[in-house]
Amino acid sequence: MDLFTPTTDPVLNSVAWSAIVALLPLLTFFILLAVVKTRAHVAGWFALLVALIVGIVAFKMPTGLALLSASQGAVFGAFPVLWIVIMAVWLYQVTVLSGRFEDLRRVFDVIGKGDVRLQAVLVAFCFGGLLEALAGFGAPVAITATMLLALGLPPLRAAAAVLVANTAPVAFGAMAIPITTAANLTGLHATDIASIVGRQAPLLATFVPLILLFILDGRKGLKDCWPAALVVGFSFAITQFLCSNYFSYELTDIVASLVGLGAAVIFFRFWTPKGSEAARERLSVASAEADAEASASSTSGGGSKTKTAVVSADTAADRLTPARTWFALFPYFLVIVVFGIAKLWKVVVDVPAFLATTDIKIPWPILHDALVDSAGEPLSATVYSFQWLSTPGTLLLITGLIVAFVYSKNDEGGRYRITVGNAVAEIGRTVYRMRWAGTTIITVLALAYVMNFSGQTISIGTWLAGTGTFFAFLSPVLGWIGTAVTGSDTSANALFGKLQQTAGIQAGIDPNLLVAANTSGGVVGKLISPQNLAIAATAVGLEGQESVILRKVVGWSVGLLLVLCTLTYLQSTPILGWMLP
Repeated sequence: MDLFTPTTDPVLNSVAWSAIVALLPLLTFFILLAVVKTRAHVAGWFALLVALIVGIVAFKMPTGLALLSASQGAVFGAFPVLWIVIMAVWLYQVTVLSGRFEDLRRVFDVIGKGDVRLQAVLVAFCFGGLLEALAGFGAPVAITATMLLALGLPPLRAAAAVLVANTAPVAFGAMAIPITTAANLTGLHATDIASIVGRQAPLLATFVPLILLFILDGRKGLKDCWPAALVVGFSFAITQFLCSNYFSYELTDIVASLVGLGAAVIFFRFWTPKGSEAARERLSVASAEADAEASASSTSGGGSKTKTAVVSADTAADRLTPARTWFALFPYFLVIVVFGIAKLWKVVVDVPAFLATTDIKIPWPILHDALVDSAGEPLSATVYSFQWLSTPGTLLLITGLIVAFVYSKNDEGGRYRITVGNAVAEIGRTVYRMRWAGTTIITVLALAYVMNFSGQTISIGTWLAGTGTFFAFLSPVLGWIGTAVTGSDTSANALFGKLQQTAGIQAGIDPNLLVAANTSGGVVGKLISPQNLAIAATAVGLEGQESVILRKVVGWSVGLLLVLCTLTYLQSTPILGWMLP
């Protein structure tokens, strides 16, 4: 097969016209998803088809190479990206099957000192952060929304709160797969991107709990509970910065969420919220005694719409013990231990080095030799790394198997029933439930590889770089748009990561900064994503009212985006350039 070198101006020898044509696959995807309202995987297939046509016809890429580019992207989308997501969701399912998830809900009630507003912040922000770290892709919104309903919160406030709370951890979600994906597609170092994201996202995370209080209970909620919200937000933000820069960027959200939760526990030992009962009345949340009566009446045939608190009807046998609390939190502590060993342990045995030796480097057949740069050298991106052991997905599998084994041996006389066999069988059920989401991930990554290898992304980036240094201000907007439409920061990085890098090189701006800005911009785009809005609406029983929820949260999304745009621009100048590593 003939050699192929991507160029920036194949259409009429014009970078501008080439970039406009190269935008067609993205426009196809966005219009089908946001305007025509097709399902995401359908939009992905059509956009991939358009990308192949543009690559072959307009950018003169040989048909075989274009198809091989799509195949490499699809394989990368399946493994490690989809593998990580499936294993993260499966680990959560193990806790549900065992019954330990109910204990985790009780933990939040105890920690929140009976104040429904603070309980909601801890569930939506801290526990939602844990779920985002492990799963992402809408799972945290669905789970925490139902938990806030269980606390007795009004559906609209619950939906808005979980959507806004989900912004803080998105950049490092699903074991930081957005950053890992961006690094693989651009050839930049993931640690460099993560360290910059860790100097942007924490500034937003500091204030997200305060925003949640305002959404839940207006100015009164802020006045009563702002010290606790600030403690949680600040501790989360500081840990997010430290972990992403000096520990393990994959573990950032897990560690930050647990530290935020721990800070709340310590703070509540010395501080008590004001106006807890008055807040219950304003929010139409029943008192604990009324909740118990309502729960009893609903179990004896009462209405299904009765509100109940998480632990309001507990009997003495149901109440938390230190052992049950430990087992409820055990999976998340174990994740930190397993990943800490895999990434950092070098005593006696250099575990990271050993794991690296298990990676299998596969030059993509034909494509690796035929796709070359201007110097005639094969592109490094055409080498696929099969990380069968070192990938976070496999580490999550190991963690889940250990959790299932420990849970099966500690069932307290049959109270918590799970077997390792049932846990393993749940993997198949999880794969089946995620088949369409998985198809979307695979097609979007295939689309990204075709656009990157054919030169479409480079053309768009070169064209946008014509804005010069002002592109630093616009950089987060691309991530915001990509995540708003696709519902995934990972997909946004797959679509725009290479573009950001190219634009940065052309404009003389640090490419790491712009790729990080794309990731951070996606953080505030997720809360207005049609997919996430639909998930939240369904979880709280407001199907068909996505537009109502959107109006509740869109202002926060745009406001936070402007903050990020300004921050990124200033970080590209001497004014805040000192913030970068």
